[in-house]
Amino acid sequence: MSAQLPRILDLVDGDWGTPSTDLGVTLEDPATGNEVARAVATAPERVERALAVAARVTGAIGPDILDAIADGLEPRLPQIAEWDSRATGVPIRQSELLGAIVAGSFRLAAGQLRAGVLRADRDGVRVHRLPLGPALCLVPWNAPAPMAAHKVANALAAGCPAILKVSELTPYSAVALAEVIAEHVPAGMFQLVQGGPETGAQLVADPRIAAVSFTGGLAGGRSVAAASAPLLRPCQLELGGNNPLVVLPDADLDTAARMAAELLTTLNGQWCRALGRLILPADRAEEIREAIGKRLGALRIGPPTDPGTEFGPLIHSRHLRTVREAVSHREFRSFGTLPAQGNYAAPTLVDGDLPDEVFGPVAATLTYRSIEEAVALANSVPYGLEGYVCGADEDVALAVAERIRAGEVKVNGSSIMSLHLMTPRPAWGRSGLGEEGTTETLRFFTGARVVGVEGRFALHTS
Repeated sequence: MSAQLPRILDLVDGDWGTPSTDLGVTLEDPATGNEVARAVATAPERVERALAVAARVTGAIGPDILDAIADGLEPRLPQIAEWDSRATGVPIRQSELLGAIVAGSFRLAAGQLRAGVLRADRDGVRVHRLPLGPALCLVPWNAPAPMAAHKVANALAAGCPAILKVSELTPYSAVALAEVIAEHVPAGMFQLVQGGPETGAQLVADPRIAAVSFTGGLAGGRSVAAASAPLLRPCQLELGGNNPLVVLPDADLDTAARMAAELLTTLNGQWCRALGRLILPADRAEEIREAIGKRLGALRIGPPTDPGTEFGPLIHSRHLRTVREAVSHREFRSFGTLPAQGNYAAPTLVDGDLPDEVFGPVAATLTYRSIEEAVALANSVPYGLEGYVCGADEDVALAVAERIRAGEVKVNGSSIMSLHLMTPRPAWGRSGLGEEGTTETLRFFTGARVVGVEGRFALHTS
């Protein structure tokens, strides 16, 4: 496996380097648990150089350049998907699907520029959206290439010099992304640094960073917010979720079982919009759990790069320990036969509530006897990222969905994709601050400047 992964590199001011600061963490083959490399970080002095360069460089990245980056990425998508699969344990069939986001993010950003997203003139008053300045893009390990592409494409489209730092556990696909971007943008407009929390802290603490877009855990998000508050610096934070699936009394059994199984196991349960709390009608709970168990038991579990694999291993042995600890003192039911080696965790339904996100293939099961109780259970945790409702009567299901406190609520759906390409992806409560989205992320990296001649527009009231 290690021979098929690239060298871990960084890119500062157009200069490729080999990070050598050992973080004391092994990078593993999730399918075997064997060590394949060491986690490394860009040296602090090189990070400082990246910050200095970002603070002085300027340049408009137009739609033709963004399209050229997308064109350059297209033939490399299979390679990027494989590297992400090998690093995270996510089945290749899923990482290939998400690979469409990698090139697609640059095409969408180009399309928005052509549509005039950076202008919003009103009645002769000019409204320009201008780059805030150096942008820091902090990306987690569960879908590194798609998330990096989404943030970086929009930062560049806004005209911001972008510094990308990916997780120390998944350093590979960012190298391919950086190689393509570096062919098309001026040196310093895009830079890649590698490292863990210390590198992130150095970047976030620096006042030269004008905007931070972070996707990750609650603790990391709080650290970003705390460092940014004295600087009055905008943050876009998408954090965890403990997402409910409310199965209504009239729900189709197969639909409910499919939704629960998919939400529990997509990305091997390692995604912020995964199922966290399964809320079932009391008089149907057992039949629904049995139907879910049958689906989970039939999953093809195996190595992530096998095209037939439907459910793979967790990213790292230390994360496996964390997931197991979350259920170690609870009554639970697990499903499926696991390989003898590797970082595998069986899909698991826990009896009773789980107040916090597990970030693995584990969900709580709760029962209700009235719709009011179901809604109250769905809203009983301080997170609000995603919600799901399953019901045969769509009007009733939609009415219930509109009572759930979450940024997005899907009815009778469990795809990893958003409901619509152009709708926002908000985060409520501890799930984050602000909104991500095709338009929202691009606008996040900008500030408005309004220019006009006094008196040319007047509002008359009678």
